[in-house]
Amino acid sequence: MRSPRLAALELRRFGRGTLPRAALVALLVLPLLYGALYLWSFWDPYGRLDRIPVALVNEDEGATANGRRITAGDDITEGLRDSSAFDWREVSEEEARRGVEDGTYYLSLTVPADFSRRVASSSGDSPETGALRVRTNDANNYIVGQISRTVFGEVRRAASTKTSRSFLDQIFVSFSDIHGETVKAARGADKLNGGIGEAEKGSKDLAAGLKDARAGSGKLAKGLKDLHKGAGTLKDGSSKVADGTRLLAGKVNALNAEAGPFLKKNEKAIGATARFVADTAGQLREDLDALVEKAPAAAKEAREASGTLDTLHRERCEDADEPDPACPELKKAAEAVADASSVADDVSALVTGHRADLKTLDGQLATLEKQARALAGRAPHLSEDLDDAVSRVNKLNAGAGKVAAGAKKLDKGLATAETGARDLDKGVGRLKTGADDLSGGLLKLADGSEELAGGLHRGAGQIPDYDEAQRDERTEVMADPVRLVSRDLHKAPNYGTGFAPYFIPLSLWVGAMVAYMLIAPMNRRALAAGASAWRIALAGWLPVAAIGVAQTVALMAVLHWGLGLRMARTAGMVGFLFLVTACFAALVQWLNARFGAAGRILVLALLMLQLTSAGGTYPVQTSPDFFNALHPFLPMTHVVEALRRLISGGGLGPVWTACAVLAAFTAGALALTALSARRRQVWTLDRLHPELSL
Repeated sequence: MRSPRLAALELRRFGRGTLPRAALVALLVLPLLYGALYLWSFWDPYGRLDRIPVALVNEDEGATANGRRITAGDDITEGLRDSSAFDWREVSEEEARRGVEDGTYYLSLTVPADFSRRVASSSGDSPETGALRVRTNDANNYIVGQISRTVFGEVRRAASTKTSRSFLDQIFVSFSDIHGETVKAARGADKLNGGIGEAEKGSKDLAAGLKDARAGSGKLAKGLKDLHKGAGTLKDGSSKVADGTRLLAGKVNALNAEAGPFLKKNEKAIGATARFVADTAGQLREDLDALVEKAPAAAKEAREASGTLDTLHRERCEDADEPDPACPELKKAAEAVADASSVADDVSALVTGHRADLKTLDGQLATLEKQARALAGRAPHLSEDLDDAVSRVNKLNAGAGKVAAGAKKLDKGLATAETGARDLDKGVGRLKTGADDLSGGLLKLADGSEELAGGLHRGAGQIPDYDEAQRDERTEVMADPVRLVSRDLHKAPNYGTGFAPYFIPLSLWVGAMVAYMLIAPMNRRALAAGASAWRIALAGWLPVAAIGVAQTVALMAVLHWGLGLRMARTAGMVGFLFLVTACFAALVQWLNARFGAAGRILVLALLMLQLTSAGGTYPVQTSPDFFNALHPFLPMTHVVEALRRLISGGGLGPVWTACAVLAAFTAGALALTALSARRRQVWTLDRLHPELSL
């Protein structure tokens, strides 16, 4: 009898009676208990986190910073209530502590009373870190604690980002303020540069004016020197005249005593003396005319120089918006020239004030000259005019004394004026030197102020000036500068889809394991009939393989239409699972056929080894070295990797590798089962009296 017919006869046994039928149904449904039921229990746990009760304690008292009220705790509380992370329940701190302890709440989050104050301190001199307090209890549930760390990490990041946004926004506002103040400073530097430029121009004008003033003061000093020299000559001459008139008066008076006889004897001497007096009087008149002529001109030049400096001082110092730095020196020069002008005015006033006297003196000198000449002409007749001459000489003597006294006073005043003029000339010279130095310094200052203005303008251009939109954009980037841009090539939509490649082969292995608890791994009829070993192996394998196909169809139908499992390659996955169930059936068959009752324990042990080394939950690299060593050599490893590609998508390389591995395991297991069948056809004492029977 061929193997397919033997397999059909084996399956037909389950149609005889109620219990066999129930057992067959159980075989078909059993994988669902492992596959569909397990996956259903945690199909999408992260989508139901809002059912987990979590205590939320907000003790934040708020704070005020830069005139704004900050309520960071209320903001976080409102954001958490609007989220679906957990079932947030606002309670007191004591209730939260007690609830986490007794299991009412899985964990708690506390916003401390000083949270807003610490957040606001970031804009002050002593910034502090705000701390959110989390209380967990792994005795309630370890996984919830792990999930909470991720959720609260996001909460902390969001709170930190918001705080950073506020702090950075203040920084960017400060940048704008600094930019504005720098622009103002640059404009001020421009004005300063312009003022210094005007001052530098004014200093040049001052230097030029002082140059003219120096020339005028030099002329004034020279004129007063000449005038003083003439006054000295006038003093000497008038003194001589006075001496002469006194001598003359004495002689005349003496002659008058001697009367005519003396005159007759000295007619020639009298004539010569009279001529000398006439000549001297003429010279005195010329010197007096020079004094009267030069004194007003010198006073005028002094007044003009004083007026020039007064005008320059008023324009640069009194009427200017910004006084000239040379104002103190200019004031000194103006005062010195004013003093010289005052002296010159005194001389001029002296001459002008005594004009009548000088005119009288001039007239007297003219009279003296005329009379002296008349005397000289009348000398031969002096005896006749002696009385008249005595009277006139006495008058002349008195006038000459007055002229000598006035000339002495004039000489003294002109000496003072000459000294003042020399001092004025020296002072104006020093002022001109200072004005030249000032002009050079202001030129350097103008260059420096121009460079300062340029630097401030360049600095203002380099300092950012952000408007509100630009501040928001930059604040958002700097508050969260590094973002994870992930690209999930073949994303599993939920937790259950991610674990399906692990639980599906588990359920099919369990299905094959239970099937061989009800179906003999080697057909007894074929063994009794002495059939070939391969026919015996296939006859024991085909029924379980057929049941495995039915189990696969039932399991995938429930997963797809019941739980909503979406597969990238549905047909390929179903066909691959048919190969998986065939391979698992062959492996379980061999272990049962070869080791008998102990084989069932080995089947379970092999299942455990495959589950722990397949990398179905955590990457196998995180497991101990023992499981890493087993990983490449067990069939479930390749099944899990292939199912991931068939469900979520991706390259088919692991699928083809898994097909080859499963085919090799299937063929190898069937060959070993055939070898075991050949051995079973030989009866031994161990077969007659097994050591262990299950």
